[in-house]
Amino acid sequence: MLEVRIEGMTCEGCEKTIRGTLEGTPEVTHVWNVNWKNGAARIEVEETMEECFLVSAIEKLGYKVKAAPGEGRSQQAEEEHSGTRVNFKSRAKDGDFDLLIIGAGSAGFAGAIRASELGARVGLIEGGVIGGTCVNVGCVPSKTLIRAAELQHRAQSKVFHGIFTSAKPPHWDEIRSQKDELVSLLRKVKYIDVLKSYPNVEYIEGSAKPLKAGEVELSNGKRLKAQKILITTGARPWAPPIPGLNGVQYLDSTSVMNLEKLPKSMIVIGASAVGLELAQMFSRLGVKITVIEVAPRIVPLEDQEIGDTLSQYLTEEGMNVFAGAKILKVSKYGQYEVEIDKDDKEVIAAEELLVATGRRPNTEHLGLKECGVELGPKGHIKTNEYLQTNHPDVFAAGDCTSEAMFVYVSAYEGNLAAENALQGNARKFDVSVLPKVTFTDPQVASVGITEIEAHAMGIDPSWAKISLDHIPRAVAARDTRGFIKLVAESKTGKLIGAHILAPEGGELIQIPALAIKYGITVDELGRTLFPYLTLSEGIKLCAQMFNKDVSKLSCCAA
Repeated sequence: MLEVRIEGMTCEGCEKTIRGTLEGTPEVTHVWNVNWKNGAARIEVEETMEECFLVSAIEKLGYKVKAAPGEGRSQQAEEEHSGTRVNFKSRAKDGDFDLLIIGAGSAGFAGAIRASELGARVGLIEGGVIGGTCVNVGCVPSKTLIRAAELQHRAQSKVFHGIFTSAKPPHWDEIRSQKDELVSLLRKVKYIDVLKSYPNVEYIEGSAKPLKAGEVELSNGKRLKAQKILITTGARPWAPPIPGLNGVQYLDSTSVMNLEKLPKSMIVIGASAVGLELAQMFSRLGVKITVIEVAPRIVPLEDQEIGDTLSQYLTEEGMNVFAGAKILKVSKYGQYEVEIDKDDKEVIAAEELLVATGRRPNTEHLGLKECGVELGPKGHIKTNEYLQTNHPDVFAAGDCTSEAMFVYVSAYEGNLAAENALQGNARKFDVSVLPKVTFTDPQVASVGITEIEAHAMGIDPSWAKISLDHIPRAVAARDTRGFIKLVAESKTGKLIGAHILAPEGGELIQIPALAIKYGITVDELGRTLFPYLTLSEGIKLCAQMFNKDVSKLSCCAA
């Protein structure tokens, strides 16, 4: 890895000109970054490259090379690949920081760890509970409760003849306590204890807001200085402006998991991932559930057939599902009452009301407008492809920045933003291949685009679908709910989308995600060895269905 110092760059146009020339220069294998503000270009070259040739290529454009590549290129390249410190030297004065991070959730921790690896002095500030949404009130508590409810459900099932199962009513207080113990354990092990491994990260308790000129003000009035600031304040549950909703005390995705006792009935407004996961979980624990969704179908951002089929399965489990319903008003007279209009007006009553209609960024108390940082219409922090705000020294990552509110995206963003803040904008944000999972049963998993979206983008798609009753593993397990659908580009055969509804479908989605990322065709997938009996074999079988009828193949047929 080489850093070439260049005089004469004055704008982003200069960056593009030099980048284009370098990328077209023989023996330049990769251009990591060209930055007109610090007058540097970071590139990777072959060992045989003549330095004078590189200098000449740049100076022909009218720029001047201040320092040609020197020795130590192999060591720098090794450091780049090992993830250790590269081209960064701490500039923090006594008591100051190279990077101040506001928010100690997944994005904040990922950013702090990466900055620490680079040798920066980091301040990690948190005004609430350390660990953020995922470990405290999101992924961890919900998924352990979902698994508990699944065991309760299976104990009542009569799938295999000769196997006798039964289930007593669940003890909610014990389930909830075990959930709380798990949250406390993971908060300690994966967050509090992790800080001990990074002595140059200082954990600072208290809320904070960024000020101008590289300063952050804490809630106690103390001001901290830093070269760069990274905002990772996350998001919170949001409710739409439904008439009457503000006049009642409803549950959200956080408070519903801390109920002291199970209600007899519950209305759930919102049928995307969070709403459906919690709705099915409580239904399997004995709560009478009614789900209301204003969109034409549940999981409205997924393949249409997935929403329709999943709705059928949930109804068969005993849930009432209303999709495409207009909510007229909410009231409470002893019980909660929700008036809807779907074909005809109807009033639905229940003991509890859960509103799971999305989340909004935690940005309103940061004073970002006052310090010149631009916000979007929903309060999210606007960033460029490097996760840099319009203020050059302020970056943002995680749920406070966009609609892709997934913990693994937040961690990726935090890592990337911290590196770009400290080293110059070298890595671009890219979630073009984003696998998603909704933890219902069967699970919804998807990556890429649907055939409808492909048509809208001007792509000629072909697609194949296999139901689980053609997958030997599902037949042997006597659970053939769902299907696998693959979408390919007709001309090249490259996979461009996968849409799965299957038990543990989330365990399958990374296969097509990798196939899309690396341009693998459905023919190549169909010729790949998959172990028998596994559910993942369904990916291979579905890929084969682009060219043949797999119902006419024997088991394990190639």
